[in-house]
Order: sequence, then C-alpha cells, then structure tokens
Amino acid sequence: MAARRAKLVAQGVAIGLVGLLLVLLVWALVNEEGGDLAAAAARGERPQAPDFTLERLDEEGELTLSSLEGKAVVLNVWASWCVPCKQEAPFLEQVWNEGRDRGLVVVGLDAKDFRRDALQFAKRFGLTFPLVYDGPGDTLPDWGVTGFPETFVLDREGRVVEAFVGGIESDEERTRLRDAVERALAS
Repeated sequence: MAARRAKLVAQGVAIGLVGLLLVLLVWALVNEEGGDLAAAAARGERPQAPDFTLERLDEEGELTLSSLEGKAVVLNVWASWCVPCKQEAPFLEQVWNEGRDRGLVVVGLDAKDFRRDALQFAKRFGLTFPLVYDGPGDTLPDWGVTGFPETFVLDREGRVVEAFVGGIESDEERTRLRDAVERALAS
C-alpha cells in the first residue's frame, strides 16, 4: 500500500513538473521579443548587422552580406517547414519586385532545413530574390534569431533599422515593413 502511494505521488510530481515546463515554454513564446539585434532596433538603435558568407540556393556561388553595402536589405530568416514563412513569402516577393530598381535587395536565409525542401519552397512560391542556405543554422546566434521567421531591415550602411519577430501577416505589419524599407532606402 505504501509503495503504491509513493508511486502515485511520484507520478503526480512528474506530471506537475511537465505542466510547469509547458507553462514556462508558452510564457517564453508569448513574451519573446527576439534577440539582441531585434531588441536594439525596437529601442530605436541601429546596430551593425553581422556579416556572413553563405552558399547560394538560387544560383551557383556564395553571397556575402557586406557585398550588398550601399543597398537597403530585407533579410528574411525562414525554413520550408515554417507555416508563417509560407504565409509571408508572396509578400516578400512583392516587396522585392517593388523595391529592387530603387536599391533594395531582399535576401532569404534558409536555416535548419534541408536543401531540397528549401528549393521546393522557393519554386512553389516563385521566389526570385537571392536565397542563401545555412542548413545547420550557424549564423543564427550572431543575429539573435530565436524562431522562424524573423526579418531584419538594413539600411545602406548595413545597420538594422527594424526587426520583425514572427510572420509579417497583418496589414499593420506589412505597412510597418514598407515604412522601414523606405527609411532604409533614404539612408
């Protein structure tokens, strides 16, 4: 009888701990503000974006972020399995088509993903902007990326003007991105 009671108590404690961990996870997700770059941009600072050199997905070769200096950049961190990434992809293609003649480059950074899945994603959504591949996600810590998608708007000097943590889905978020692009182009 005592052994059965001890087993039930241990099971109750285990269930309670799992419940507590779930509550903490949900709290962290709801209160997520992104990493240091996103937080700095939210405070109105313009931190320098970390440079990277990554293999291209859309063509042969590599792309180095610093090679785009002098252009405004929208860097979108995505993965093919990410539902909000699928929802915002057509909008990012539209932003690319509207701004590229004015010095805007949209760059899609696929991470924590399989190359084949990323290529299928790009084809499915008709993405024509430059795409780079970071399968293991080695660049994400430098950017403070905490989830998918995250989008960073960089000015012509490579400084983060604004950051978006999560999908850009609402009209308000889309307007905010377009406004950030205009600020970046004007710099």
